[in-house]
Amino acid sequence: MDTHPNKALSSAVLRILRPLVRVLLRNGFSYGTFADLAKGVFVEVAEKDFAIPARKQTISRVAVLTGLTRKEVVRQQALEAPGDAVVERRYNRAARVVAGWVRDHAAAGGVPAVLPMEGTGGFLELVRRYSGDMPARAVLDELVRVGAVTVGEDLQVRLLERAYVPQDGAEDKLHILGSDVALLIATIDHNLHHGNDDPRFQRKVAYDNLPQEALTEFRALSRRKSQELIEEMDLWLAQHDRDINPDAGGSGRKQAGIGIYYFEDDVPKE
Repeated sequence: MDTHPNKALSSAVLRILRPLVRVLLRNGFSYGTFADLAKGVFVEVAEKDFAIPARKQTISRVAVLTGLTRKEVVRQQALEAPGDAVVERRYNRAARVVAGWVRDHAAAGGVPAVLPMEGTGGFLELVRRYSGDMPARAVLDELVRVGAVTVGEDLQVRLLERAYVPQDGAEDKLHILGSDVALLIATIDHNLHHGNDDPRFQRKVAYDNLPQEALTEFRALSRRKSQELIEEMDLWLAQHDRDINPDAGGSGRKQAGIGIYYFEDDVPKE
């Protein structure tokens, strides 16, 4: 049995690339553009993460690590990487407002309360607390746009969804692709290199001989149970986040969280 790590890694990369290439082709993204971005990432990671301690990373070493020419390394270093800071900011702030609403304003039965637009305990106060410096009107427009809230003629704001999930707009959905997949791969990378000493939780449950009729019930069950867990984790993290709870104290600044995703697919015939 061939257990060469590069063979296993090649197989893993192919499995990652297939759904990614599907997304790329569906959005008119050419191989040339993808290859150029990949070169840039190879250079960036080699430069930042694979330098020799106490020594400045050189163009020659980056070229050796990546297999690119020195000329190509210099060209990639001169390019400005595309960013999505605006989308990241909008997504994070809107998600925090919805999560804060669910935590702080649960009415009887756990249903989030209807909020007045203004005044104590109102929507504008909620936005000021959880969205930082993002204008309240911009947050409201975004939540209305994705169908998360509705505003009545009485200026009462009603929460329709317990999580902020973009319903349309390719830019926002593609941002989630970049953010969530990157975090999952980072967790897998950590477990590959440090899993014996400091493992990070990474599990899934799957069966491959399910009838189509069972999936409707399982989608509903997994959605309900997963939302309950996410809200429980959100409550705990919010108590320790110093933006939301300045009294939390502690040292350093870290990001941590948990992600859950549902999947299903046809099983190919043997």
